[in-house]
Amino acid sequence: MSMKISGERVSSPEGGFNPTWQRHVATYALAERWLGPGAVLDVGCGVGHSYHLLAPRETVGVDVDAGALEGQDRRTVVADMRALPFEDDSYPSVLSLHSIEHVPDPERGIAEIARVLEPGGVAVIATPNRLTFGRPDEIIDPYHYVEFDPRELRDLCRARFDKVEVHGLFGSARYMEFFDEERVKLDKLLRLDPLRLRRLVPVTAKQRLYDALLNRYRKGDDDPRAQAITTEDFEFRQTDLDEALDLCAVCHGPR
Repeated sequence: MSMKISGERVSSPEGGFNPTWQRHVATYALAERWLGPGAVLDVGCGVGHSYHLLAPRETVGVDVDAGALEGQDRRTVVADMRALPFEDDSYPSVLSLHSIEHVPDPERGIAEIARVLEPGGVAVIATPNRLTFGRPDEIIDPYHYVEFDPRELRDLCRARFDKVEVHGLFGSARYMEFFDEERVKLDKLLRLDPLRLRRLVPVTAKQRLYDALLNRYRKGDDDPRAQAITTEDFEFRQTDLDEALDLCAVCHGPR
């Protein structure tokens, strides 16, 4: 069956373009090191494509879209990350990967994550780096309400946590080849609108156009270079954070 590619969420290697898919899976795999041995609340989990990488921990998936939760072989809860239906101090670990950028008031999401986290627990929050994702001064992805640079993410999390470490996700040379090619395509498209009239287009129309462009450029991509990308092409570092692809805040001491 043909799969419609959407910028709203990554759902499979085919539906998300393999390099992008591997980048998302790598975030799950690499974030696992910071989590404790107990249960993990997986906030904004979407289709739950990589929760198995957190085994043997029990995980509970939470997403606002009931359809995205269908078929997941674990407990799932339909809920907005800004109003989690759980008691205070109820989970030793909370994971939020590529979700806070999808709400207009991410500080409410961070407050809820801190509220449901046990006092000695850890929250891991990942999001694209505003400085490298699209344009530093403009949100290109119409499914994003807000994007963060390293300092902005640290400040957001410090409002609710005593200790915050920010790590950056970096790609290998062969991944960055694809990243640079994507940026060239983006530059060409944006030059067609030098006056930024796109700012006047309704969000729903932007989303349809964005998805159409993704389907045009990514669907059926059989480039062997793309298929060769794996999770091993990514790593977290704490240096040169402004150049990172994604940012990951590791948070302790909820308040």
